[in-house]
Amino acid sequence: MPRDNKTALIQKIAKQAFITFKGFNYSANEDNEVFADKLNELISLVSSVRAADLKIAPRKCKPSSGAAGREEPPVTYMHICESDVFSMGVFLLRTGVSIPLHDHPGMNGMIKVLYGKVSVSCFDKMEDSLTVSPAPPCFDPPLAPMQKSSVWRSKLRSITEYSEPSGPCLLTPMRDNLHQIDAVDGPAAFLDILAPPYNPDNGRDCHYYKVLQTVADKAVDSEEQQEETKEVYLLEIPQPEDFWCGGEPYPGPPVSM
Repeated sequence: MPRDNKTALIQKIAKQAFITFKGFNYSANEDNEVFADKLNELISLVSSVRAADLKIAPRKCKPSSGAAGREEPPVTYMHICESDVFSMGVFLLRTGVSIPLHDHPGMNGMIKVLYGKVSVSCFDKMEDSLTVSPAPPCFDPPLAPMQKSSVWRSKLRSITEYSEPSGPCLLTPMRDNLHQIDAVDGPAAFLDILAPPYNPDNGRDCHYYKVLQTVADKAVDSEEQQEETKEVYLLEIPQPEDFWCGGEPYPGPPVSM
């Protein structure tokens, strides 16, 4: 197979993402067969992409010390392309790194692991905030009064591991939109498609969360018992100080829609 076909694949993915999400309205298209057909075509293309198609490979671990080691970002982002319809890039995660729990408000997401393994924990909000809950629980440690409006009753929907042979992880505006991504057993990389892209001016800004522990949680001895409930409370927080993402040029050819 000619090497040019590898370039053609990422071009095809970009064009299909544009076709799939152009004019997308999840409330109108949620059960639309035409949209489903376009999405399935995109899933098929993304499922076949490999690290070699994007000209990336796992990096060798280099021992570092002192300030130089601390300056390396835990996560690196390689931008591939962006339009007003979607954005596409590659995230590179160092060993043991997590992308903290965050959301993609009003956005679709697709994650395809290129090398390594990641664990994706997905949550859905169940109510607008703690203020609408009739009987809020007691948290440990207790919340400050100003934090109560930033607490969301949510459901842990799934914790799933993905590797190179896996199909893509799908995130929608209404389902699995809040998620945390953890590198498992070494470094990892994944292709990331967001539709539409982040745009704070249009209400699509990234928010970070942490899972709160309740007094009742502490009384549960078994992790299995905790997972059976799958109902959790999330506190919206600023971007964690220990998480930052560096940028790096994409090594492949320019991609256009």
